[in-house]
Amino acid sequence: MKQTMLIPEYVEYIPEQLADGRLYICTQYKTIAHKCCCGCGEEVITPLSPAEWSIRQEGKTVTLYPSIGNWSFKCQSHYWISKNQVIWAKAMSQQEIKRVRERDAADKAKHIVHINQKKEAQVIKESKSFIKCLWMRFITWINQ
Repeated sequence: MKQTMLIPEYVEYIPEQLADGRLYICTQYKTIAHKCCCGCGEEVITPLSPAEWSIRQEGKTVTLYPSIGNWSFKCQSHYWISKNQVIWAKAMSQQEIKRVRERDAADKAKHIVHINQKKEAQVIKESKSFIKCLWMRFITWINQ
């Protein structure tokens, strides 16, 4: 049966058996799981990360962004989860799905480059501090 609403349930671990109408949120492992809202029974796993999905909690409701596109499933369902409500999106053509997947891959790649640049900048900053420290010790040693 098609779902119109999901009840959020915060869990330490995602259960082996998912119940219909539940949105299991595991903050420790940054993962959300639920059964496909079309009723096909497939399990939908959404990893939380800046490059994939994010969750916004508003009181007892949650909103997941972006939409859920189950294009690998036979049902190919597509919906939004907004304030616990399932909002059905239009079906997408194979061409549209391809464009979304390409955009998602490009977004992930940009995010990874950004993270690596931040790490590289931190390493450079730390190595400059280390060199400066060594240089100061050497100057102090000479001046003794």
